[in-house]
Amino acid sequence: MPLLEIKNLVVEFETASGRFRAVDGVSLSVSEREVLAIVGESGSGKSVSMLAVMGLLPPSAMVTADAMLFNGVDLQTLTAADRRKIIGKDIAMIFQEPMASLNPCFTVGFQIEEVLRVHMGLDRAARRARAVELMTLVGIPTPAERLSSYPHQMSGGQCQRVMIAIAIACNPKLLIADEPTTALDVTIQKQILDLLVGLQAKYGMGLIMITHNMGVVAETADRVIVQYKGRKMEEADVLSLFAAPRSNYTRALLSALPENATGNRLPTIADIIGDKPFEEVS
Repeated sequence: MPLLEIKNLVVEFETASGRFRAVDGVSLSVSEREVLAIVGESGSGKSVSMLAVMGLLPPSAMVTADAMLFNGVDLQTLTAADRRKIIGKDIAMIFQEPMASLNPCFTVGFQIEEVLRVHMGLDRAARRARAVELMTLVGIPTPAERLSSYPHQMSGGQCQRVMIAIAIACNPKLLIADEPTTALDVTIQKQILDLLVGLQAKYGMGLIMITHNMGVVAETADRVIVQYKGRKMEEADVLSLFAAPRSNYTRALLSALPENATGNRLPTIADIIGDKPFEEVS
């Protein structure tokens, strides 16, 4: 049985121009110890899909699904209180912008310990010890001293590591990483990806990696879902996707990578496809 299984997810927002469908009938699943990558252009509904699972969309969002099963339990049937017991503990998410996600008014140690207090009920000494352990695990030097630092006193890479520490604090069964290497330099990107994959393998978590970086997909994923305008265009194992993409959108996406450029101009997806409609394949 999959760890997470979503069937026909639809997310809509009311706008001044009418109802906008950000996610249009997406279905997916991920199992324990599996890395699933969700790729596509900005605005393709990748993050919105996962925020719907987390229950973190604003009240204006209209979320429906035939099923949204986690460990066999439909998240849609749970009360808000019961869902909060799962979100942050069994399902955790690393957000795109660590400097925006961390609270600038509290130390990073307080923010890590708060998760442990709410979800695990640890006393102060146990929380402190676990926080030091987590900071060590994610590779932050002098972890005991850095617990008293505020987010602005740490680099972008260190803040991303703190976000990972918060996410894995309760040993989640499923970890969702939303563009975990955004705005980081290439060296730090590699370190963060290695850290995530290492933690996933060590703890046997399911990992959903949201990204538009096909290099990240090639390095980390077992299976890939390609999204465009809220719809799933293609799903395949990572080797098949790169060797023989079936959707013309996926082919265009791969052809638009910088390493595939010819001449002095980087081709766009529109250059490659022209006016042809994108084909969805199951």
